[in-house]
Amino acid sequence: MNASLPREFFLRCRQHTVAPSRFIFHVRIASQTSLLFERAVGKQNQRAVAAEVGVGGAAGDYELRQRHVISTSRFGIGSVAGSNRTPLGLHRVAQKIGGRYHAGAVFESRRLVGYTWDGRPDAPIAHRILWLEGLEPGLNRGGNVDTHARYIYIHGVGDESRLGRPASHGCIHLSAADLLPFYRLVPKGTLVWITRR
Repeated sequence: MNASLPREFFLRCRQHTVAPSRFIFHVRIASQTSLLFERAVGKQNQRAVAAEVGVGGAAGDYELRQRHVISTSRFGIGSVAGSNRTPLGLHRVAQKIGGRYHAGAVFESRRLVGYTWDGRPDAPIAHRILWLEGLEPGLNRGGNVDTHARYIYIHGVGDESRLGRPASHGCIHLSAADLLPFYRLVPKGTLVWITRR
């Protein structure tokens, strides 16, 4: 699995004084794929110290750990409230919801309402939710472009047949097979980088 984080990611982190997290989730809209990177074992302590003094990371510090097929918005790219579009830029996982429930959990307003295998096979939000917050004022944070206020999540769906092509209302969809281990692995605060390519 040969891929690396783009230099722009680290420049954006420095611009917004955000220390790169142990895991970086890169969403690539054009290819409807995502890449999960993890800081290389030998670099973890070194970079943790560097982050404390305001120094960012570098692409060579991270290794590709997972590649996923995803779905983003069928309405395209955008940040404005009510647009149902997927926002670009630097985000982080603000909340994790659903970890205590069985796979197949179905959510409405982030509350359990049933299971896919118990009469809700086409559930629009299923399995787990990772609720995102934007970190770039004016692009995905604050005002009418606020990712968190728009309820943009990484989550599963009951019908996975549309994964690999735009199908959501702004969120990032993953298969249950990818989402469940991803949810267990990444902590709250993990950075999410959403780009066109």
